[in-house]
Amino acid sequence: MIVSTVFYATADTYTPRKREFRGAWIQCVNGQFIGMSTQKMQQTLSYQLDELQKDGVNAIFFQVRAECDALYKSDLEPWSRFLTGKQGQAPSPYWDPLQWMIDQCHSRGMELHAWLNPYRAKTKTTSALASNHVAMRHPGSVFAYDGLFILNPGQPSNRDYIIKVVNDIVTRYDIDGIHMDDYFYPYPVAGLQIPDDREFKQYNNGITDRADWRRDNVNVFIKECGESIHKIKPWVKFGVSPFGIYRNKRAGVEVGSNTNGTQNYDDLYADILLWVNNGWVDYSVPQLYWQIGHKAADYKTLIEWWGRYASKRPLFIGEDVERTVKFADIDNPNINQMPAKFALHQQQPYVQGTVLWYAKAAVDNVGNYGTMLRNNYWRYPALQPRMPFIDSKAPKKPKKLAVVWTNDGPVLFWTNPKAKKWGDEVTKSVVYRFKKGEKINLDDPSKIVGITAETMLRLPYDGGKQKYTYVVTSLDRLSNESKGAKKKVRL
Repeated sequence: MIVSTVFYATADTYTPRKREFRGAWIQCVNGQFIGMSTQKMQQTLSYQLDELQKDGVNAIFFQVRAECDALYKSDLEPWSRFLTGKQGQAPSPYWDPLQWMIDQCHSRGMELHAWLNPYRAKTKTTSALASNHVAMRHPGSVFAYDGLFILNPGQPSNRDYIIKVVNDIVTRYDIDGIHMDDYFYPYPVAGLQIPDDREFKQYNNGITDRADWRRDNVNVFIKECGESIHKIKPWVKFGVSPFGIYRNKRAGVEVGSNTNGTQNYDDLYADILLWVNNGWVDYSVPQLYWQIGHKAADYKTLIEWWGRYASKRPLFIGEDVERTVKFADIDNPNINQMPAKFALHQQQPYVQGTVLWYAKAAVDNVGNYGTMLRNNYWRYPALQPRMPFIDSKAPKKPKKLAVVWTNDGPVLFWTNPKAKKWGDEVTKSVVYRFKKGEKINLDDPSKIVGITAETMLRLPYDGGKQKYTYVVTSLDRLSNESKGAKKKVRL
């Protein structure tokens, strides 16, 4: 039963942040786009993006590679069946969903992170592969496991192949990030063994424990992939969204949570903490899809654990919209768990954002979730969290602020400063508005009236009764913010 009671957290229990990652996953692997015409899919995505923008979302994770395929023009991998219904078949009328989504997201002030599943080569529901699919061209590069095909992480050539695919995307598309989820080695199935005897014998590099060797395979891939991305474009963020449990605490395992479930480290061979602590990834988004009070994986226990151990890189929380509104608040059964979860976010000093699983659930306003975002938690725009380990220098402030009176009313114009290198380049501007007599406080998100890629903003006019001070700042690719340029105007 969905708890759909309307509730509102009061201002003293939740303070909107000026900097916050507010993401949403848009997946293809659930088949939501199969059979859609180009026009219908564009209409569907446009509607979702419009609603998510109203909800305050500022970043989209768009799934472009679900099974060594492509929702973009690729010379390396076939068109995805999750786009056209048949793997290898181009969309008709032709379009490039990734390029289209980049343009649409950027026009709305959102980041676009290309979401790839690195090792999965075939999902359970796919019955036919295109002739140019990697599993058809190189059958020995994959192994079968529980209806899946997996690019064998034990083969160094597969590591090189995935990075080649990533490099192709980073080079050709103006993305803001490369995102990978929790599918590294496959989720374990009772009675099934991973067939990697030959690889372990051939490529063990002196590592005698097979579990350590499997982890090393993934560690080397993550390190090399991040380095390759930043070599091509230093500003492109590399992030992962691991399963929500790193390890269960038990005898001999001190750095574990008080949980009892599948583990990244032991079961998926993904040592997330190593990647975070060594700076091999730029952010992590653990998938905390359970409810507060879950017996095996309590949400409160897990958000506190990740906040304690994964804070050396920006930490965002993967949030299950449907399950959040399905379960009642432990202390107040008349409402769902959304207020309690957002309170936990605010209480954790190292949690810098949220990513919604999945976008359509928020768009459909399941359990009033979208309404709560736009009216309360995310009612003001937010800048992306800074990543000073990539770039910490702010650009110069805007120049030549001027108000021009047009037939449609007053418009504020400005000029971006010139850039000598990528770190100086202005990609967006933030516009603040203050009433006469108000203190200029650029830390107050309620004063933000626009975050825009344009160098203009239309102003509301009410007969010239009020005096305002507008302040415009510059943002670079890593959301470093300049000092403000001011312009007084009577509206």
